[in-house]
Amino acid sequence: MEYLHAFWTGGLICALVQILLEKTKLLPGRVMVILVCAGAVLGASGLYEPFVSFAGAGASVPLLGFGNTLWQGVKDAVAAEGLLGLFKGGFTASAAGICAALVFSYLASLVFEPKMKE
Repeated sequence: MEYLHAFWTGGLICALVQILLEKTKLLPGRVMVILVCAGAVLGASGLYEPFVSFAGAGASVPLLGFGNTLWQGVKDAVAAEGLLGLFKGGFTASAAGICAALVFSYLASLVFEPKMKE
């Protein structure tokens, strides 16, 4: 049942984003920023943890999860280091994920032949 909740929740998030892209003039980059900010707001309001406990990877893998990771990092760093944590907490919390994305995308470009759009 856990897989089913993850599947339909992640699919619902993707469908809502697709509707947002189709029905508005928002560009994909702006929609991605909205998702990251929504994840941070849900984390700050305490709604994200119950959502993830219900939906699992369907809620934690999309950009909502990245926004929540940034929020948690900032919150923990501010509690530990004060105002300086406001500036470095998000970087510390998300560094491993960003590094993995860069390394794996580079490796994929070595395996496959990248092509420029014409």
